[in-house]
Amino acid sequence: MTLVPGTVRPRRLRSTAALRRLVSEVRLHPADLILPMFVKEGLTEPVPLTGMPGVVQHTLDSLLAAAREAVAAGVGGLMLFGIPEHRDEIGSQADDPEGILNRALRLLADDLGEDTVVMADLCLDEFTSHGHCGVLDSAGGVDNDATLDRYASMALAQARAGAQVLGLSGMMDGQVAYCREALDAAGFTDTVVMGYTAKYASAFYGPFREAVDSELQGDRKTYQQDPANGREALRELGLDLAEGADVVMVKPGLPYLDVLAEVAAESIVPVWTYQVSGEYAMIEFAAQAGAIDRERAIEESLVAFKRAGSDAILTYWATEVAQRLRAAAAGTLTGNQSAENHTAGGR
Repeated sequence: MTLVPGTVRPRRLRSTAALRRLVSEVRLHPADLILPMFVKEGLTEPVPLTGMPGVVQHTLDSLLAAAREAVAAGVGGLMLFGIPEHRDEIGSQADDPEGILNRALRLLADDLGEDTVVMADLCLDEFTSHGHCGVLDSAGGVDNDATLDRYASMALAQARAGAQVLGLSGMMDGQVAYCREALDAAGFTDTVVMGYTAKYASAFYGPFREAVDSELQGDRKTYQQDPANGREALRELGLDLAEGADVVMVKPGLPYLDVLAEVAAESIVPVWTYQVSGEYAMIEFAAQAGAIDRERAIEESLVAFKRAGSDAILTYWATEVAQRLRAAAAGTLTGNQSAENHTAGGR
């Protein structure tokens, strides 16, 4: 049969907002969003970050208030990063029960209980005087196996503090198996281990360095992945799954959508992605300059992660977007604010 010209018209399914909504291939939901949060020891009030407009280093009090707001909006989880007053070569504050991160974890776990998922970043970079993600050897390189001992101790401290998910972001070989074994031996068999399967040595982490007061000298190219490599992520995925990862991560997000899609296609566990600080900053500063529509750009970037296969997204806009989605679902937004989950026309 020969098709009559004009018979096939994909535009039929784009003709009204209601029809576009009905045939959307992916949808955002507040529970898909995870809010990264920074808490800093010694603060008396929150400190705004110049590189990330709208994001702050929290006090314990402001952290709790922001966490409650996020949970009320329906955000799926909270990922905590701690910034201590004092740092040393081995990051001893990282596994101190009275360290700022573990105190913050207890605070949120005790207050929010079953209402959300409290998560902890498990890495040494915020706690070491040299800013690297692990313990250094005599030559100044990161000692993989000595670092695993520190990670296991951190895992136990964070689990005892109430963290339900541990985000192993340090990119040490064997980190998932090492922490899983330590947790199980101590009775924390229900604590979830998230392996950072693909974490690239990226320029897009720049504003994050301000957020955690990073003291890094040099770079992390010997343990984070080369941005040129895609297949390597699948090798890392196989290792993380074999070691018992419950969730896997791809980070950053938008520059690595191809990697995200490949990992999502192969993974038998949930796949998350992190919309990192540089991605956030680019949209915020471009919007401030009048170059893009801020809300549409935010939504489009998040939908891209879902389309590529991400089950959940760590984003600094989690609370804001969750509030907007809930308002749209309640019918309080109209027209261009209806959260259709894909952008309208334009060139």
